[in-house]
Amino acid sequence: MMLGKRVRIFPTKEQEQKLWQSVGTARFIYNWTLARQKENYLNGGKFISDGDLRKQLTQLKKDELAWLNDVSNNVTKQAVKDACDAYKKFFKGLADKPRFKSRKKAKASFYNDNIKLKVKESSVLIEKVGWISINKNSIPMGCKYSNPRISFDGKYWLCSVGIEKAEPTVELTNERIGIDVGIKDLAICSNGMVFKNINKTREVKQIEKRLRRLQRRVSCKYLKNKEGSRFVKTSNIIKIENQIRLLHRKLASIRSNHIHQATSMIVKTKPSRVVMETLNIKGMMRNRHLSKAIAKQGLYEFKRQMKYKCAFNGIEFVEADKWYPSSKTCSECGHIKAKLSLSDRTYICEDCGCVIDRDFNASINLSRYELAG
Repeated sequence: MMLGKRVRIFPTKEQEQKLWQSVGTARFIYNWTLARQKENYLNGGKFISDGDLRKQLTQLKKDELAWLNDVSNNVTKQAVKDACDAYKKFFKGLADKPRFKSRKKAKASFYNDNIKLKVKESSVLIEKVGWISINKNSIPMGCKYSNPRISFDGKYWLCSVGIEKAEPTVELTNERIGIDVGIKDLAICSNGMVFKNINKTREVKQIEKRLRRLQRRVSCKYLKNKEGSRFVKTSNIIKIENQIRLLHRKLASIRSNHIHQATSMIVKTKPSRVVMETLNIKGMMRNRHLSKAIAKQGLYEFKRQMKYKCAFNGIEFVEADKWYPSSKTCSECGHIKAKLSLSDRTYICEDCGCVIDRDFNASINLSRYELAG
């Protein structure tokens, strides 16, 4: 199974300039590809394949875009392919229409050819950048790498590669775990495991409070330094924006780490099957009262991690039908309620008188999904 490995790299100042040059090139070519596809569509043409666009790019490199020769050819090739793949996903209904990448908001990353990626004990070779230091033995040597990407997370430069790993032989129990995810708690399992909402902890609330204060400060400074219709970015504004970026990075790391710990703890119980409800994240995000809380929880990321960790350990992962009434069904007698509002946090059965936590009741029903289906 292919698993991702992400390590920190330590470039020199000269190497960092080259990395930023590659990042800018990847963004420019991605936007160039989107512009060509859009222009061609408005003129009544069909979708241009990535091969034809690369041929056009080769001709432009000889004249108008000669500066692209300073960067690895694979950076531009992959940027064209990424943009074309984004359009193909849009045509299939798997993603929204691709948008132009902004210099301020887009993720700083680029592709490195997997064949030309060389790894030593404490360094890695990036094409047209050179050997960059890494922590000793952080990337395994002598194996096949897939889809290497170099990125900047706001504080550190990182190298991500896919490495083929053999699936371990795990002796599984006969236990079947149902998982009900939500906003009150991240996940409630049928075996009694409960994973709290990390966003309700004191640490996260303090970071968010500091973030709001810094955002207000930078907003006021922009208004004070406004000249006509133009906003002037002073050195103090740049300092505060750097602090804001680091706080966003810290929050993202805390949430991601919490999801990793929760999913790993569930998998370590070695169940034979894990059942989750099908999540309509787009539909949930349309609720303006809950959209922010849902986005912070990272429910889609939780499901994605459960899927690949179950597959790696040989655990069967099942998604229950979207209309399966896991919350409305009594886990004791099987009676299905006609109505159950979100405000009802305790399930009370009219038939058998069972009183149980709503989410725990749903997780028990999910663990029995095969019998119900």
